[in-house]
Amino acid sequence: MPSAVPSDSSPDSDNSSSADDEEPRTLSVESTDDSTLSRQAKDAERARAFAEQARAENTKRAYRADWQQFQAWCAERDHRSLPASTKTVALFLASIADSYKLSSLERKLSAVSQAHKAAEHESPALTTDEPLHSVWSGIVRSKGRAKDKVAPALTEDIQLMVDHLPRTDGEETLTLSASRDRAILLIGFSGALRRSEIVALTTDDISFSADGVRLVVRSSKSDQESRGLTKGIRYGSNPSTCPVRSLRSWLNRSGIDEGPLFRSIDRHGNIGDSALSGRSVARIVKRSAKRAGMDPSQYSGHSLRAGFTTQAARAGTPERVIMRHTGHKSERMVREYIREGRLFRENPTEDLGL
Repeated sequence: MPSAVPSDSSPDSDNSSSADDEEPRTLSVESTDDSTLSRQAKDAERARAFAEQARAENTKRAYRADWQQFQAWCAERDHRSLPASTKTVALFLASIADSYKLSSLERKLSAVSQAHKAAEHESPALTTDEPLHSVWSGIVRSKGRAKDKVAPALTEDIQLMVDHLPRTDGEETLTLSASRDRAILLIGFSGALRRSEIVALTTDDISFSADGVRLVVRSSKSDQESRGLTKGIRYGSNPSTCPVRSLRSWLNRSGIDEGPLFRSIDRHGNIGDSALSGRSVARIVKRSAKRAGMDPSQYSGHSLRAGFTTQAARAGTPERVIMRHTGHKSERMVREYIREGRLFRENPTEDLGL
């Protein structure tokens, strides 16, 4: 069982045992004919898009408030806020630690880091740098709560999940839902995608070539300005776990040539018009983990992205290459994955002679 790693997004908690393809109840609709269904599907999709935009706006407002708080704190104490020193950030955190939850303190660190990057300065808010490292470690211990963690789905875990997907025709052919789930698992893992990014993909966001598939992530948690990020995913060496072939197979079987890539499928095999919800991706990962004999409570939609980052770090992929693919803006977060992924490489305990 892989060890848990910190999540850079909210954990996908879902204890529901209902069908994995359920859409949020607030957006569910009943249709009477095809034209009505099409309008309702478009309305639901627009509503979801507005909800995502609202969350992004809330994050930006919180970052602005956090940065203003840091600036005011620095002004009161005659400290320089931009560029700030790591020592100044450590003092700031120490002075406010008793008033905020750990998650709020993490967000404030991110706000300071983002403000410095926007001004083309090095971030002074990396918890791997002293004296901030020591101060942050003490805060975490005093709060008495470890960071929210999920297990990363590493390559071997993804392979097991795929191997245990439901099949028909004498264990040869994946069911329709399993074909979709395989594509979600492999594209989510190899693309280091958040669950919200997986369900937001449409046919306009992908293009196949001799090298693999290009994905355009049009907006994400770390891309508040919606500039977009293009990712390249190469063909895999094993056809059954190749993300490119799996995506092609799903599109061919589903007949999807326009709109969302990953959609709900009812018990009769009918494919819906609207995209899955992020919660559905979490359920798919959990169910796939359970089928493979793993503890589903340790896995979530974020396990795919966490698994890629940890696996890449374990393989020795340079930090800058990992960040370019994942879209991480914070070196602090990536370095935590790298530290986890390389935990047993060049480990001094192997020379103890035990």
